[in-house]
Amino acid sequence: MAREYVTIPKEMYLWAIERAGYNVGEFLQTHPDIAMYVEDEKKPTIKQLEGFASSVHVPMAYLLLPSPPVETSPIPMFRGKAGSGKFDLNVYQTVLDVQGRQEWLSDYLAENELDPCPFVGKYDINTPIQDMVVIIRQHLNLEIDWMMSFNTPEKAVNSLVERMEEVGICVFFNGIVGNNTHRALDVEECRGFALVGETNAPMIFVNNSDSKNAQMFTLAHEFTHVLVGASAGYAGFDGEYHDQIETYCDKVAAEFLVPSVLLKENWTTIEECAKKFNVSTLVIARRAHDLDIISDREYREFYLRYRAIGKVKKKSSGGAFYPTAVKRVGRLFAIHVYNAVRSEQISYTEAYRLTGLYGKTFDKFMTTSI
Repeated sequence: MAREYVTIPKEMYLWAIERAGYNVGEFLQTHPDIAMYVEDEKKPTIKQLEGFASSVHVPMAYLLLPSPPVETSPIPMFRGKAGSGKFDLNVYQTVLDVQGRQEWLSDYLAENELDPCPFVGKYDINTPIQDMVVIIRQHLNLEIDWMMSFNTPEKAVNSLVERMEEVGICVFFNGIVGNNTHRALDVEECRGFALVGETNAPMIFVNNSDSKNAQMFTLAHEFTHVLVGASAGYAGFDGEYHDQIETYCDKVAAEFLVPSVLLKENWTTIEECAKKFNVSTLVIARRAHDLDIISDREYREFYLRYRAIGKVKKKSSGGAFYPTAVKRVGRLFAIHVYNAVRSEQISYTEAYRLTGLYGKTFDKFMTTSI
């Protein structure tokens, strides 16, 4: 049987390589066969083109188009490269994956006449900061000093996630795209995002490569996005931007996690207060500066030290598979999928696609982990 070769315009190869974040020259040097395709010295077979598409994480169908498709981030992405007109491909794919979960869950909840989350988009950024913080505490059934009752940020994060899931928000943690360990999610591009829209299935995603005290802030920030009904991606508390919603969500998160009255009562040092409140030293320093606890000079000196130290990447502990899977799939989302399978509303094939777990692994996860 004769091989079938494919002719692809040069610009499609170059577009796909750049889209994946590679330097074109370096990529072609290390992939001489692709260089020959680009220069039309050789044509790929369908299988070879599929291999190239896989290597640059682009749908095969895109390469068969006459010109590159126009792609834009499906939600606003603030900070990092993702907020400068170009999106990070790994973050982009992660948003699309979570959107797919949201679409399924929204339909499932509607078909089964399950009560939607009652506070999605119920408020707006004209709500005073202090009032919004009280509203959050009421929805999550938390006391003002709740964050100070935990001896580690991880325990505080886990507790906050449990409260959010109890009120109907699906929360996911992952530091890679799906289960692909070769596609890491850069915290400089995205610490997390919220998917809201006109939906009964609000979702929050948190970059699991980030530190636990940073995850605390991301959760609070994204929960505020749910309350004001605005989907967006978030890449950190230490950047500067000019968006009213982002600024508002930052201020609400800061007051929720580090109430001004408690910080004044418990003030010692930046480092000690960061441990007491289970947040980063940056959050404490900013709060202390805004509340006139530390001077402009003291804050500048701290910030210079903070930037000089740089971002310390969180090292993976190589934890057990199933606890990690719970965070990636999301406990609340997994419960809905499991119920849908048991009631024969979806097939196992669909459940595998939604969770990224297959066969006996899926069965064991659903019967022992949630």
